[in-house]
Amino acid sequence: MKLIKAKRGNTKLRIGISGASGFGKTYSSLLMAHGLTEDYSKIAIIDSESNSACLYSQLGEFNVINLAPPYSPEKYIEALHLCENAGLEVIIIDSLSHEWNGPGGCLDIHEKLGGRFQDWAKVTPRHQALLDTILSSSCHVICTTRRKTDYSLDVSQNGKSRVVKHGTKEITRDGFEYELTVNLELINENHLAKASKDRTGLFMNKPEFIINEAIGKQLKKWCTQSEDIALVKKEILACETIEGLRHLYQKYQSLKNELMPLILSRKEALEKTERIIVSDHKIIDNNKRPTHDNN
Repeated sequence: MKLIKAKRGNTKLRIGISGASGFGKTYSSLLMAHGLTEDYSKIAIIDSESNSACLYSQLGEFNVINLAPPYSPEKYIEALHLCENAGLEVIIIDSLSHEWNGPGGCLDIHEKLGGRFQDWAKVTPRHQALLDTILSSSCHVICTTRRKTDYSLDVSQNGKSRVVKHGTKEITRDGFEYELTVNLELINENHLAKASKDRTGLFMNKPEFIINEAIGKQLKKWCTQSEDIALVKKEILACETIEGLRHLYQKYQSLKNELMPLILSRKEALEKTERIIVSDHKIIDNNKRPTHDNN
């Protein structure tokens, strides 16, 4: 046991992508994964969606494990280990909802045990073993989950009515998103997404966006960023110009919350120094001016 300095290092991401059927979970996951790796051969999909991943084979030569019922936690764990042992970098579980609510999944197992409250004592450890495997994986893991579907009648600006599909509650065990680095919800058929949980600070409270390779690259940059805060602070303290401080602020955007107080303090010190220099120059200039003898 020892104390170490907190450092992001080479973090492995745990990402959730949820949405109603047809909102683009599989496609979005593949694009994000490619942004993380820039190599489709380093990506694997654990596919419980009737081989739907193969519909996107034109994107690149990614790997697929097709799961068939029963969708037990142990089957997912076996697939995860297979991907890790193959040296892959990103594992997409598409979809994790089957492990919870599919044939042979946790709810089905519970029901077959009798459906009593005490029967969860036999089911929960099996589900938790899968979560632990995901969290301890040596790969980035993207988990897609289905959302229950609802519909509403919306009126457009031209007065026409249309039926709009919405995703509501995620089909997985409550609390799953708290285990994730980022949880993104696809909100409509235009593939727009928003963050419901975000430890990176990249997406929370930001405008809706489309999940693509650029999003994967943003996440890769965040999780591999390993600037030593102490060294960055020394760089700020050594900065001699306001313009230089602006450059450092832009350079270390991901650390702006930690660095802002020091940057403002250094800015104030530089401005104070500049005022002193200007004042000294005025004094020197005044002393250099010739005096006129009225006599």
